[in-house]
Amino acid sequence: MDAEQLIESLIRSLMCLAGILGNNMLAIRSLPGKKSGIRTNELLFINLAVSNLITNYLVDLPDTIVDFAGRWFFGETFCRVFSFCANLSETSSILTTFFISIFWHQKLVGSLKRGGAPVQLDSLFLVGCLTAGSWTVAVAFNVPHYIYVGVVRGNESHLDCVDMFPEATAAQIYEIFYLTLANALPIAGIVCTCVQIVITLFQNQNRIRGHDSDATKAIAEDKHKGVDKTNDDRSVSTIAVGGNTKDSPIQVYTGVPPSSGPNGGLTGNNTPFKKETNTDSDDGPPPKPSKSSKMPAKPSHSAGAQVRAAKSVVAVASVFVVCWVTHLLLRITNNIHTSSMVKEVASYIAASYTCIIPYIFLYGVKKLSCSCKR
Repeated sequence: MDAEQLIESLIRSLMCLAGILGNNMLAIRSLPGKKSGIRTNELLFINLAVSNLITNYLVDLPDTIVDFAGRWFFGETFCRVFSFCANLSETSSILTTFFISIFWHQKLVGSLKRGGAPVQLDSLFLVGCLTAGSWTVAVAFNVPHYIYVGVVRGNESHLDCVDMFPEATAAQIYEIFYLTLANALPIAGIVCTCVQIVITLFQNQNRIRGHDSDATKAIAEDKHKGVDKTNDDRSVSTIAVGGNTKDSPIQVYTGVPPSSGPNGGLTGNNTPFKKETNTDSDDGPPPKPSKSSKMPAKPSHSAGAQVRAAKSVVAVASVFVVCWVTHLLLRITNNIHTSSMVKEVASYIAASYTCIIPYIFLYGVKKLSCSCKR
């Protein structure tokens, strides 16, 4: 094995290890707790993790071992299993990602626009039926990959596991139907759903900014009204108590009458009594801004969690589109002109998807780190 092949094999082994760790963590962290039942999103995450683990254990790991060995030595039976599982997990992973994107779009719209109203896809029975249907479709599409496959001698008399369709035309027709129905249509659905998620997130952000500006204006108006009310009360009290001494027909004496002391002097306090007035005994204190006007409305905890999860779905969809569209184009190119290099690159791109997305989903639902309670 030369240096280039060794580097490729090491990269493939690291991707395989990252995929095994990430998807196992996604499956374990999505399991329900002791006091709670399984939820819809957890069922979808577990199904996605199982689909990816099939690729990690039965496709990527044997392929990595074959890269280091330089030849296929697992036999023809496992070659059939290898080819079948590679396409089975691929189809199931694509369909499950499609269901996850639809689910979080409905949850986001229900939380931000409908006040937390229940969504149609938030049903274990419905999601269970969709999951079973996705596995049925995946098995039906990939039966030919179990039948028409075998071990042949390739370059330098090394054994390779390859597809062996009886006719080239039949292989091309099958690939067209498979890539269109099991790849292109779900990918288009994922893209459309994620565009809707992004639009909903932007609308919610603009609504929050508009609400914050309205709350700031309301606080300023309340303060202005309070200052005006205080000034009006002071002016009224000044006129009522002090008045104009020149024009007032009644003189009010506020002093204390003097008394004669033993020496004929005046005792007592000659200082006028200062009369206190309650300027706002009738109207009460100036109105204070209400608590709701002080604090701008913030999204609830559940809405914030759903926004975070929806953003992770958009991130996964971005990685998904980059990986699978490239993978799809390479497979179409390989059908037109067969090339071992193109097939190898397509395999690497498919493996990169399964080792990246579990960590993005775990981060989105805040389950990437384990909290240890003492």
